[in-house]
Amino acid sequence: MAAFVALPLRALFKQSGSPMEEGFMLVFPERVLRGDVPNRDFLHLYGPGSLWVLAAVYRLAGTALAVERSVGLVQQLAVIGAVFTLALRWGRRFAVICGVVAAMVTITTVGLAALAWVGGVALALWGLVFALWARQRLAAGGPAAEQAATRLMLVAGGFGGAALLYRPDLVLAVVLGYGAAIWGLPRPQVTRLLAGLVVVAGAGYGVQLAMAGPGRAIEGMLIDPVFNLRGGRRLPAPPSWGHYDGALQSVAQLVTPGWSLPAIAGPKQVVLWFWLLPAAAIGEVVVGARRVRADAGSVAARVLLASALLGLGMLPQAIQRPDTTHLAWVSAVPIGLLPLFVAEVVRGRGAVRRRTVPTVVAAITAVVVLFGVMPFFTVRTWTELTRQTFTQDYFGYDVRRGDRLFYLGSEPITPAAQALVNDLSRRARPGQRLFVGTADLRKTPYSDAYIYYLFPELTPATRYIEMDPGVANAPGSGLAEEVAGADWLVLSHVWDNWSEPNDARKFGPDEPNRVVARRFCRVGSYASKGTTYFLLYRRCR
Repeated sequence: MAAFVALPLRALFKQSGSPMEEGFMLVFPERVLRGDVPNRDFLHLYGPGSLWVLAAVYRLAGTALAVERSVGLVQQLAVIGAVFTLALRWGRRFAVICGVVAAMVTITTVGLAALAWVGGVALALWGLVFALWARQRLAAGGPAAEQAATRLMLVAGGFGGAALLYRPDLVLAVVLGYGAAIWGLPRPQVTRLLAGLVVVAGAGYGVQLAMAGPGRAIEGMLIDPVFNLRGGRRLPAPPSWGHYDGALQSVAQLVTPGWSLPAIAGPKQVVLWFWLLPAAAIGEVVVGARRVRADAGSVAARVLLASALLGLGMLPQAIQRPDTTHLAWVSAVPIGLLPLFVAEVVRGRGAVRRRTVPTVVAAITAVVVLFGVMPFFTVRTWTELTRQTFTQDYFGYDVRRGDRLFYLGSEPITPAAQALVNDLSRRARPGQRLFVGTADLRKTPYSDAYIYYLFPELTPATRYIEMDPGVANAPGSGLAEEVAGADWLVLSHVWDNWSEPNDARKFGPDEPNRVVARRFCRVGSYASKGTTYFLLYRRCR
């Protein structure tokens, strides 16, 4: 397992990042350190937990891409380690097989960005592990075991509450998984877990509501992501058979490594992955429920059912936008533990005489999943990242300003971005207000949020550092007023051709564009290979 993670690791630290998502995980915590509050001063669609943790890390280690990715690596290792620990009850062979599968569907597809979902899943998984350990202690009996179980239950609840502080939409997974883990236990133990969960989550959200204000906080964490955003981010389910539906997925496939083994086309792999995920999650719940019904006192059976239900509770995240990133976010548990559940089915049939047969079945399941269903997004990516680690031929082109850098995934865009950064560095003065957006502000499908990270001395002029369709460009969003209050505008043509089968294609009000035309003067245009990617404006004197 260590080798599977370590071999591509250097390339993972050097590879290109997502300009908006990884960009705002660099910017938001630094804004928190400067006194800004999520949802009050900038739009943040998730809980505040991940920003608070990153802010603390940045205060200690400095705001840097390597620091942020180190936190992301810890989150990934925590997910993989939790899957390994859940499977360890069946022996190290099963645990290693499941851990490797979890690593291949998370690190290779998601990368090391310290995103809130991965951190939330890691916390939820370890809370489940602690709750199951507590159940095991109670099964052993005795006063000492009961005291240990009490402590473990409090810790489990704390981890669950912290998971909800990262991503409140993990609530279904936490309720299902933790509910199965504590079902049938004495009421005092259940109460302790719930107390730990409520205290951590309640205190965290109480602080957030007090700082941001109830209206702003509820709008940012509930109304915008659940109601306003869905139309502009939802993708067809099931995915299209002949092409990628996601805009970023299509761009990523423009540069792909070779693959010499037989395989179906990438979009078809996404479709198979989409159907495998709920099939695995539902099938695992059935297997776990049967094991619990056969032996209600078995801790192993409870591990199967609780982990299966936690994985089932994460499915909405994959179904609402089934691109490879969201599929990978959910797959760590249902797909990571699939080899174990398949081996359990084989073992439970009663016809297996050799103890090695379930292990072989688990290994074959892992090979079929990784090489047969989704090889382009797991094995091929892992192989390419490992090659880059040894050849130092990394797929990432750095844009630098002083000791800060960010890796882009486009060789033509990089020199234009670097020229923009150099020019703005010469012109801007500390304390001035910077706005980064799309060239046509009627459409806001994405943003180059990393530019804010490169200019920490400039104040973001907008709360839409993260730009989303149906939110930033919605009528009454206040975008035009925020543009008017900026000193500098960086408008990007990079996302002009964003095309997805959803409401991101719809135009919003034209007032922000009219503000640009009336109040700002263009001072720079940055092109590469005949294509203009960025425009720089300053407020007209």
